[in-house]
Amino acid sequence: MDCKIIKFSLIIFLINFKVIAVEFQGKFIQGHYIIGKTSPGTKILIDKKKIKVSKDGFFVFGISKDRKYDIIITEGNKKTVKKVQKRNYKIQRIDGLPKKKVTPPEEVYERIKKENRLIAKAREINSDLQFFKDKFIMPLDGAIITGVYGSQRILNGIPKWPHYGLDFAEKKGTPIKAMNNGITTLAEKDLYYTGATLIFDHGHGVSTLYMHMDEIFVDVGDQVKKGDIIGTVGSSGRSTGPHLDVRLNWFGERLDPQSVLQN
Repeated sequence: MDCKIIKFSLIIFLINFKVIAVEFQGKFIQGHYIIGKTSPGTKILIDKKKIKVSKDGFFVFGISKDRKYDIIITEGNKKTVKKVQKRNYKIQRIDGLPKKKVTPPEEVYERIKKENRLIAKAREINSDLQFFKDKFIMPLDGAIITGVYGSQRILNGIPKWPHYGLDFAEKKGTPIKAMNNGITTLAEKDLYYTGATLIFDHGHGVSTLYMHMDEIFVDVGDQVKKGDIIGTVGSSGRSTGPHLDVRLNWFGERLDPQSVLQN
């Protein structure tokens, strides 16, 4: 009788024992987007920061543009070190911008700060949506890419912030498609730098931004499906001509949209 009890207990132990093994989708390169998969319920830390894990074991994080050191991933009691590959970025010169768009007059400083807070608030949303693990699509079909992520911007001869998005040149009024399913968290028609601007939440801190638009067809709180027409190409904000600038963020980390659009 006692032997049977011991044998039964051993079987239960083996059934409940799970081997934790993390998998990654994406390249460990500066500016890239990484999707992880682990056993449901596993605690994940990226550089000691706790990461949200979905019920089916998916998580996501991004690598900053200029990161120079390894990423330490803690999965339960196991640590994995991933080396980050360095990138070389282009220099992009843009001339012909109105002086006030290169160096804003003091009277618009408060406006710019207020608008930056709106954008930052939308980017910090940490919802349970799981659209972040779905495939992203191009927002425009066949458009020429005129600006890439990470390029050093020199505006009217003055060095400025790097470009953190992907620019598509297209005619004003061209329909823009949602790159993925999401919830609209910002819909502003006239921001100082970015003009008509949309932000969508895709879950776990992942968001996409669409900038310099002409018309916007959605409101805050609207759910969009991948491929939905969300607005049209324009030249609003700081722009020298009709184009669409799209951005990809993981919370405050600005990531390369091509890292999800090329998969």
